[in-house]
Amino acid sequence: MNESIKALISNSLFTKLMIVFIGIPLIVIIIRVVQKSVGRYIKDQDNRYKTRKMINILGYILTLLFIAIVYSEQIGGLTVVLGVASAGIAFALQEVIISIAGWISILVGNIFKTGDRVKLGGIKGDVIDLGVLRTTIMEVNEWVDGDLYNGRIVKVANSFVFKEPVYNYSNDFPFLWDEIKIPIKYGSNYQAAKSIISNVGIEITGDYANKAREHWNQMVQKYLIENASTQPMVTVVANDNWVEFTLRYVADYRTRRTTKDLLFTKILEGIDNSSEKIQFASATFDLVELPTVDVNLNQKR
Repeated sequence: MNESIKALISNSLFTKLMIVFIGIPLIVIIIRVVQKSVGRYIKDQDNRYKTRKMINILGYILTLLFIAIVYSEQIGGLTVVLGVASAGIAFALQEVIISIAGWISILVGNIFKTGDRVKLGGIKGDVIDLGVLRTTIMEVNEWVDGDLYNGRIVKVANSFVFKEPVYNYSNDFPFLWDEIKIPIKYGSNYQAAKSIISNVGIEITGDYANKAREHWNQMVQKYLIENASTQPMVTVVANDNWVEFTLRYVADYRTRRTTKDLLFTKILEGIDNSSEKIQFASATFDLVELPTVDVNLNQKR
């Protein structure tokens, strides 16, 4: 029995197998300890998330390197076979490879991060997780209006960053320009209507406009882009049916629907309570006169 144990221990393959069984758990323990200690030194939630992801990937790489070093002699004889097979593997896993490249591009290029609202691969929503192969999105819209969650979680392949445009609603400029249209009947007091709509726009979106101004100044310095106004603006267009007032304003991308609700509510109240002659217009049809119908029953055939 002792001789068989000694022979087993002297077997290099068995020894290397034992080293692997001991070394891999040690690597896992070290990675877990490092991940738990990240929170002590990195306070920003987004940076902490990215660091833990990178440490996790580093753990996989260290494990593969450890196994390769332990079995370096056996692997050396397989280099020719692996070289021939690598072309076929790369072709079969091209989508996986592109997704991994997309993940690296997302992290390095700062295309988007967790918490951003994006449109990726035709799916619009908030990024809740960045995986190596797929990005997880909490979807908005579809059967729900107003940029609200519909409850569906979608996983989109990271390869889409190379195939389609990536729309980011919150990265450098976390505000959106939006507008509402108010139809006013001809013959109303247009100046009074414009004043009411403008005052409501300043009251509801004034704070947003000031914050957006700071972000836009940074955008102008970073990109070759014209200097745009973030203050609410009212324009007037006269068409065949009514005088159309358009209020253009800046809103937070997460509260676009509630902002529009407040604006409409305040404008309706302001116009209803105004002493000026202001009337809303609607698509109505007035029958002024019925046409004359001549009926001759005695007409000979």
